[in-house]
Amino acid sequence: MTMARNPIAAITGAETAAIQALLLNAAARWRAAGLTVCGIVEESDGPTQSGCSCGILRNFVTGARFPMYLDEPPAHTSCHLDETGVTKAGESVLGQIAGADVVVLSKFGKVEAVGGGLFRAFEVAAVLGKPVITSVAPKHNYPWQRFAPHATAVGPRQDEIDSWWQSVARAASLHGKAASGR
Repeated sequence: MTMARNPIAAITGAETAAIQALLLNAAARWRAAGLTVCGIVEESDGPTQSGCSCGILRNFVTGARFPMYLDEPPAHTSCHLDETGVTKAGESVLGQIAGADVVVLSKFGKVEAVGGGLFRAFEVAAVLGKPVITSVAPKHNYPWQRFAPHATAVGPRQDEIDSWWQSVARAASLHGKAASGR
């Protein structure tokens, strides 16, 4: 497991719905343990006519929902993804990041790969040194590696997420002791 100054993990190797369930479960467990957790998860909003998998993004602190499906795609693409909805979801979490112990962001996908969508939330969390857990599809691995070259790859299992978090907490504890001179 690679540790960086800004501990970031990406879950890979499973379908979106399974990964989003893992992220939501991890967030709930961390909150139950007394941690301050903020973030965005992706939820299905039912099947679409186009077969597109776009659903909604939900800020799980406020409950705010952000649709990310367009009935008609823009003229330049066949994709029904509403980039504005993704960006609004990212903006909704920005004010929560500074006070969080860990940040959960649903996905680093094609919108984030070009600096849009949730990218600003990723950027703020990294600048503040907040632990971040997300998911990344293999086709977006190159831009992900450019953004987070030292990120930890985590398999789609709760025990791997727990192992990542324990290493982050241990590193933070050691850093705190070193800073206090203990």
